[in-house]
Amino acid sequence: MLLAIDVGNTNIAMGVHNGKSYIDVWRLTTNKERTADEFGSFYLNMFNAAGLKLSDVNAIILSSVVPGIMYTLTHSLEKYFNLTPMLVEQGVKTGLNIKIDNPRELGADIIVNLVSAYETYKGPAIVIDFGTATTFSCVTKDFECPGVVICSGVKLTAEAIYKRAAKLPNIDIVMPPKIIGKNTINSMQAGIVYGYLGQVANIVKNMKKELVEDYSQIYEDIKVIATGGLLNLIAKQSEYIDYVDSMLTLNGLKMVYDKNKPRIEGKA
Repeated sequence: MLLAIDVGNTNIAMGVHNGKSYIDVWRLTTNKERTADEFGSFYLNMFNAAGLKLSDVNAIILSSVVPGIMYTLTHSLEKYFNLTPMLVEQGVKTGLNIKIDNPRELGADIIVNLVSAYETYKGPAIVIDFGTATTFSCVTKDFECPGVVICSGVKLTAEAIYKRAAKLPNIDIVMPPKIIGKNTINSMQAGIVYGYLGQVANIVKNMKKELVEDYSQIYEDIKVIATGGLLNLIAKQSEYIDYVDSMLTLNGLKMVYDKNKPRIEGKA
């Protein structure tokens, strides 16, 4: 079985793939202070609850945008699974042609998401990842990534308002009853949620326009896929999102692993 791990700034997603599908998926908070044995305790508890053994895993693939956690995490995987994880980094085969100024700057999560979107939805796509930062990445029909848009994440925006404005409270990010708020909390919720809906609409429209004009894409062929922690709140309200795919990244990790499996097995 394959253990796929995606380390984000807020959460770590892990899934066990049996060759046909993911049989279980877990998430834990990203914490740079967590020790290798604390990770190990998590593995043991989750695998036991799922009726699995650590020895069932014969390969691991790992993508991360948090360098500070990598030493402890990889050490824990080597200690508890007796396996060295394959890292999504420079030199790993994906097939994606990265057409930005410095391809090394493109995050592993974005690469994996674009591979997954292209292969799952069969063509050009815009992927919106609602994480700590909200990213809008795109892939063309020729499997090229022209570039990315990066914005402050939904939670990050709410926290900034709370921390920088003395009289404004910390709020839950939910859809308010009306856009015109009758109290402080509803007013803040309206600003954040409807503000992000407007952001999604404007960025998607302009990205599609540029993909058509500068990269010869067909407007109607460009699919918009949403993923990430707060995708349901925004995606349910946006007419500019075609698909909601909470498994986009983990599925992409399996695809990247499969592209590199002959190379890995050749080294073993």
